[in-house]
Amino acid sequence: MSARVVVADDQSVVREGIVMLLGLLPGIEVVGSAKDGEEAVALVAEHAPDVVLMDLRMPRCDGVEATRRIRKDHPATQVVVLTTFAEDDSLFPALRAGARGYLTKDAGGDEIVRAIEAVLSGEVGLSPAVQRRLLEQVTTGPLPLAAGTEPELPDGMTPREAEVLVLIAEGMSNAEIARSLHISQATVKSHINNLFAKAGLRDRAKAVRYAYVRGLAQPPGTSFT
Repeated sequence: MSARVVVADDQSVVREGIVMLLGLLPGIEVVGSAKDGEEAVALVAEHAPDVVLMDLRMPRCDGVEATRRIRKDHPATQVVVLTTFAEDDSLFPALRAGARGYLTKDAGGDEIVRAIEAVLSGEVGLSPAVQRRLLEQVTTGPLPLAAGTEPELPDGMTPREAEVLVLIAEGMSNAEIARSLHISQATVKSHINNLFAKAGLRDRAKAVRYAYVRGLAQPPGTSFT
């Protein structure tokens, strides 16, 4: 295998560690590293790598949006997600955006090589944990909506971000939102940061007003007609 790779991760220590690890693996050449999705997209345009190892939670442009843009404008470049958690609200949007591989950051060098080999040969490179999660969805319930079937949401907001916004409008704290959606508080904070950035919001009060104005929630004492 010979693969030219770009690494995207907003944590410099993690990013440098991944670059160092890849440098020790046979057949892999790291041609660039990015600290956010915007840089990743620019590096793909500049270097035309075979694969991007993509973190998901990054500033300016997150990994899902960067993956979508890369797969749209540079279809010859494959994306393998390399993130901390295999959670549904990260997993399925990333796969719908065009990622062909999905690994957690505890993956070893051999597992990364196998995922890169898989996506370059037209297959998928999924960690065992992700494979189990997909199997659970197939056997216990319907898969999330396919790309293009979600309802239109304002300012490029994802369905999960809109769900978090509605719960903010209902007066829930981050801890209460996490319990309601069965996700971590860190994930809640990530969604809030993303939706605030997309909608140009600065605090929860403005977020509540935004939800009312955009029709995502209604003030107390009113009802849908």
